[in-house]
Amino acid sequence: MHTTPMPDVGGLAMYAGFLSAMALARLMDRFDPLFARNSEPQGIVLAATIIIAIGLRDDVKGVSPPAKVTATVLAGMTLVWFGVTMYYFRIPFLGTYILADDWVPLITVLWLLGMTTAINLIDGLDGLAAGIVAIGAAALLLYCERLAGADAIGPENAGPLIAAATLGACLGFLPHNFHPARIMMGDAGALLLGLLMAAATIAVGGNTDTPFSGQTFFFFAPLFIPLVILGVPISDAVFSIIRRASRGAGVTVADKDHLHHRLMRLGHGQRRSVLILWTWTVLLSAIALYPTYNQGRGDLYVPMAIAGAALVLFTMFGPGIRSRRD
Repeated sequence: MHTTPMPDVGGLAMYAGFLSAMALARLMDRFDPLFARNSEPQGIVLAATIIIAIGLRDDVKGVSPPAKVTATVLAGMTLVWFGVTMYYFRIPFLGTYILADDWVPLITVLWLLGMTTAINLIDGLDGLAAGIVAIGAAALLLYCERLAGADAIGPENAGPLIAAATLGACLGFLPHNFHPARIMMGDAGALLLGLLMAAATIAVGGNTDTPFSGQTFFFFAPLFIPLVILGVPISDAVFSIIRRASRGAGVTVADKDHLHHRLMRLGHGQRRSVLILWTWTVLLSAIALYPTYNQGRGDLYVPMAIAGAALVLFTMFGPGIRSRRD
């Protein structure tokens, strides 16, 4: 939503920040177990390089949707090759499912395609995607801290580092991207953030079947936690696909019915629309993380429910109340 041309190669800056974080971590003693015991960091860096290359090509000259999907699949297969794979799928109440070897590459690639699509579609307002991913990465980092404290993941797990690097890249980019933006992340940035979040969640949740005794059922559902944390872009992507399919349009055909478009039609400005969706992400993250901290107590759900109800009312009726005051 810009009336003047604007650089859209911010994804390259985020990629540089991500590489810098990985290089710095490689020099730190605390990450020696990670870099010495597995090849996941190298695979994630290589996959990120593939995804940033196709994204930059799309931002500069444009590429067809099949070409972007092909490059994303290639990045996904790179993750699989280096061990960033979805082997275990724990569903609350139903236990853990071990994926057959034939299904591992497919599910891993589909997870990556879903994440990159969700982040790409939500990137419609200044600072929206970067802020949502920053909040999601911070929440995932807190969740990793809880898992590490319960000895569910060890120092050789790449998830916490990738989440931290993603958070840093977003925070470094946001001051230049928040409204009024001076630079956009472009497809390169959106695809990169989707890949990093997919890789982090797979590393944290798809590679371990550590049992939890005496914990709340939701505590170890690490592949469901990010679905809640990133509920805003994921729900927007799902509704977008359903909406376009019901109209007989291709899923790659752009429209003006995303969540941020609807908020602006309600009367919210660009800044306020972004802040509302950020707040929704914070609330969803709190809902997802609370069971990992509460030891079975639900006292905090009351104020969270009140905050959620207030946010719904403000989202729907805030512009009308303001206009009547004016």
